[in-house]
Amino acid sequence: MSAPHRPPADATTRFADRVDAYVRARPDYPVAVIELLRTHAGLGPGTVVADVGAGTGILTRMLARTGATVHAVEPNGPMLAALIAELDPSSTVRTHRRPAEATNLSDASIDLITAAQAFHWFDRDAARSEFRRILRPSGWVALIWNSRQTDSSPFMAGYQQLLDRWAPDHRVVNHQNVDASAIEEFFSPGSVRRHTADHHQVLDVDGVCDRLLSSSYAPPAGHPDHEPMLAGLRTLVQRHGEDGAIRFEYRTEVYLGRFAP
Repeated sequence: MSAPHRPPADATTRFADRVDAYVRARPDYPVAVIELLRTHAGLGPGTVVADVGAGTGILTRMLARTGATVHAVEPNGPMLAALIAELDPSSTVRTHRRPAEATNLSDASIDLITAAQAFHWFDRDAARSEFRRILRPSGWVALIWNSRQTDSSPFMAGYQQLLDRWAPDHRVVNHQNVDASAIEEFFSPGSVRRHTADHHQVLDVDGVCDRLLSSSYAPPAGHPDHEPMLAGLRTLVQRHGEDGAIRFEYRTEVYLGRFAP
């Protein structure tokens, strides 16, 4: 067994100053993700879901539209406030300012746990114990990421090079550092299966800048690399965009599994 994974000390506060950019520019998830969860995990009316590490609620709102009861669990105050602000007044989503490792949800109360763009921030051992506690015996866990494509187009290849130049910390906190073996270990001795779907956004230059600035590793305003990074990004959009628009491409990954009884 590998050494225990511990998240960065600032994992629960890291995005606090990036919420506005996150709301404006982060992508949703393909409809195929929701259909996968309907088909295999029973998502729909009567299902109780815990969306853990819910962030600003991008997946939360998609889950709620299926008629499921959704508990949005998020430790970051500004992100949770943005989630609440985006909810329809009639929404039945219930919000909890809690970490993944201590959700405060009731024992055996949840049919499906989702974690979108979040699992790599968790203390995996503590999260596994908590997930097992709150799940019903037949419950499911879906770990979901929109994985940025790095070489699917000249723009995406250039974007990767720009990150390597101006935001090298992206390699340290990249969710792709959580490989298949780590995920299999998380579910062991249960089972997990990987599913994928293509996804994309069409963004203008301001949208692309927001997309970059929503990332925890991007140098913020006031940092000496902030303006040179954005200048390089604008040049990249000018070079590869069509009518000022860029197709920002992802491969969406869903690891859907169950723990052993």
